[in-house]
Amino acid sequence: MKHDTNHPMGHAGHDHHAMMIHDFKKRFYVVLALTIPVMLLSSMIQHWLHIKIAFAGSNYALLLLSSIVFFYGGWPFLTGWLEEMKAWKPGMMTLIGFAITVAYVYSVATVTGLARDGFFLGTGYPYPGYVTGPLDRNEVRCGRFAGTGVIGTANAFGSPYYT
Repeated sequence: MKHDTNHPMGHAGHDHHAMMIHDFKKRFYVVLALTIPVMLLSSMIQHWLHIKIAFAGSNYALLLLSSIVFFYGGWPFLTGWLEEMKAWKPGMMTLIGFAITVAYVYSVATVTGLARDGFFLGTGYPYPGYVTGPLDRNEVRCGRFAGTGVIGTANAFGSPYYT
């Protein structure tokens, strides 16, 4: 017996996976756009690039942008983490949710003076990769795989892990 996993949900007849893919894509592009200034304002990137971008309140601007990235981009992972822990079945959402929370809390501690060096880079730059992974897996499940993102790149280079 074969079950169709793309059944309509609710009275509106929306495809849950299609809506989830759309949500992940939207979050990906918003977070990608915000990650660029987060990285440029990050002291670690500035050190590597031998540049200095500083203005009055630049740490607070970095905190604001990183907070948007954390809460908006991380929301699916934070809620997924909560659901996995309620079921006592930690998985990928637990791993990602915990990792981004630790990076974010440490970065906030640097702005408030509780820690020495900022790590906003750790809060911002992983999101595009985190978001494309579930996005690709859901597109594969829904039969909409376009060969883009993490899986598409891995397949293009013959990765045995994403076949």
